[in-house]
Amino acid sequence: MATERADQRREAGRRTRDGLLAAAQELLAQRGQEGVTLREITGHAGANVSAVSYHFGSLKALCDSAIEQALERYLDAQIDAVASLDATSGVEDLAAAFARPMMRALAAGGPDLAVMRTVARVGIDPPDGWGRLTPKFQQSRQDIVRALSASLPGVDEQELDFRIRCAAGLLNWLALAPIGTELAGKPSEQIERWLVPVLAGAFRGSPNVR
Repeated sequence: MATERADQRREAGRRTRDGLLAAAQELLAQRGQEGVTLREITGHAGANVSAVSYHFGSLKALCDSAIEQALERYLDAQIDAVASLDATSGVEDLAAAFARPMMRALAAGGPDLAVMRTVARVGIDPPDGWGRLTPKFQQSRQDIVRALSASLPGVDEQELDFRIRCAAGLLNWLALAPIGTELAGKPSEQIERWLVPVLAGAFRGSPNVR
């Protein structure tokens, strides 16, 4: 019986922690770190203010954890999408894989889009916790450069890296700018039809490369 009660407490604690992270991500996506208060997050999550101290220590630590979790989910999804490509994949295929997490979020809206907006909003001012994700950043970059090099053998790695960062910046801007609302909620096929050629053009750098 004691073990069962302990398991129930752990599960309740996990749900509270996850709820705080989800609430923080949604509010951060709307207003950024400077516009979020402790009571707003706890109210949104249906939790006590003391729960933040118990699970995270401070509002800043909660926000950093929420941002880090959002970024890790984004990187994992992007790495998996790029890994699904094969030797026959071209620039358009890579652009679709690169943008897949964002396109899915735009189509789904709600929490998924909140995660993408959180990642985009803090991209220019990374929190300290992002250091833990350095290996995933490096893997994502290496995988994309490798795939792009196969289609663009005459372009050196430095230039490819620049094009990739430009494409990533375009996705971040799309998540936050008013133009992104034109895509939000539309069918995923339409989002892909509109967006992928734009990203492929950024990757390609020349209309003559297929």
